Amino acid sequence: MKAIILSAGRGKRLARASGEGPKCMVPVQGQPLIEWQLDSLARCGIPRASVVLGYGADKVRRLLSARRRPIRVDSRFNPFYAVADNLVSCWMARDCMNEDFVLINGDTLFEPAVLQRLLEAPPAPVTLAVDHKASYDADDMKVQLAGDRLLAIGKDLAPERVDAESIGMIRFRAAGVGWFRDALERAMQDPAALGRWYLSVIGAMAERGQVRVQPVAGLDWCEVDYPLDLVRAARMLGRWVDPGLSRAGSA
Repeated sequence: MKAIILSAGRGKRLARASGEGPKCMVPVQGQPLIEWQLDSLARCGIPRASVVLGYGADKVRRLLSARRRPIRVDSRFNPFYAVADNLVSCWMARDCMNEDFVLINGDTLFEPAVLQRLLEAPPAPVTLAVDHKASYDADDMKVQLAGDRLLAIGKDLAPERVDAESIGMIRFRAAGVGWFRDALERAMQDPAALGRWYLSVIGAMAERGQVRVQPVAGLDWCEVDYPLDLVRAARMLGRWVDPGLSRAGSA
């Protein structure tokens, strides 16, 4: 099992926090976001990670090479990061998709228990981590479910169809690895591919009944996209450092 992290974005909405650096280097509690992700991967026993870079790639490479850690890290470069969405970043890592892997959005901060729950989910070729909350906003990647099966995914799902949201983490195993790689190749032949999310590919696979879900309710994770998210993320990290703190009001 390996990990692929999509970290090509600049994160303009976090520019004040990141300075001239890319989004994955935004500091949270004194440590770059990507370091927290790699720490969580290592604690779950993931031995290798491939990081897809774009904006500020050289800065991230220097960061990754400056610290010894119990997880081997390599990188891929997406030269289209400024004009394309993350489908292209995913496609740039297709050569890494040669064994079971977990795909993680570069702006998803998560405690190790989140990933562990996904890794321990019932065997399925493709498993999407989801969470539930009382209401969903326009930025949430919403999902429609039938039991543990994914029916549809997208930010624009009608409210009556929404059952949960994607947290930006997917496990691929066995046949699912090849299914996803082949689906990426087909998607990239579409002239509109530059403007598509990779989750549009997951949505097409869901229509064929190929995707299951794993809830991570009660565990801490946060999408770091806005300045307020950094405040929420800092509170989350405080709970990880001190497990005695209450999870009430968690992000």
